[in-house]
Amino acid sequence: MERDHGAIIDRLEGLETAAVAFSGGADSTLLLALVRERLGSDRVIALTAVTPYMVRQEIGDAVGLTSKLGVRHELVEMPMPEGMEVNPPDRCFRCKRAMYTRLLNSAAELGFETLLDGSNADDGDEQRPGLRALRELGIRSPFIEAGIDKAAVRAIARDMDLPTWHKPTNACLLTRLAFNVRFSMEQLQRIEEAERFLTELGYTWVRVRCHGNLARIEVAPVQRERLLADAGAVIEGIQRFGFRHVAMDLAGYQSGSMAD
Repeated sequence: MERDHGAIIDRLEGLETAAVAFSGGADSTLLLALVRERLGSDRVIALTAVTPYMVRQEIGDAVGLTSKLGVRHELVEMPMPEGMEVNPPDRCFRCKRAMYTRLLNSAAELGFETLLDGSNADDGDEQRPGLRALRELGIRSPFIEAGIDKAAVRAIARDMDLPTWHKPTNACLLTRLAFNVRFSMEQLQRIEEAERFLTELGYTWVRVRCHGNLARIEVAPVQRERLLADAGAVIEGIQRFGFRHVAMDLAGYQSGSMAD
């Protein structure tokens, strides 16, 4: 891990100041910690885009993490990008393009010359079209440049005693909905509340996929039996948020399962 750590630090050579696109996840937290280590706390800033479709809890978590790291942190409000209200198949590209354009402008206004992103080497696949937007805007991703994958990110973060080293991967709430379906803010809130309910019950890798009035629950494969045992309480709890039907996906948690 020392070699990987050094490879990332090498990618930060030559930077005078830097802004880090900060979500509070494992990747961006490690990147922020390493940039702070390399440049010092007075030459780095964390920028968190606040969108209408992000998990609210993530904002509070991000604020707490930057406070712990002793890094200046700015929340950047972002309106719904054009066309996103129907959850288009290219939503990630549209979102990233709008989000990183706004973060670039904010970084420049605040006096930070470079904006860095925490994408890792595992993110360069067909399910990450948002990366194309980052490349078009010239956003640097030091982990990708250094060939650092998610496993290495978690290992380095654990060695640095960062609290997010084992944090489950999160994604915006639109990933819980089918493409080309108009959604409401009430619907997004219902999904978020249902997932929070399951997390508070002790489930870790959780998604509540929304199919109209049906909630399709995905949990880590090792927790499927427990979910069946908790079925009565889970159904009652999820229905409180407005879902009529509650189902468990037997395949368990799968990234991108609404893509089809």
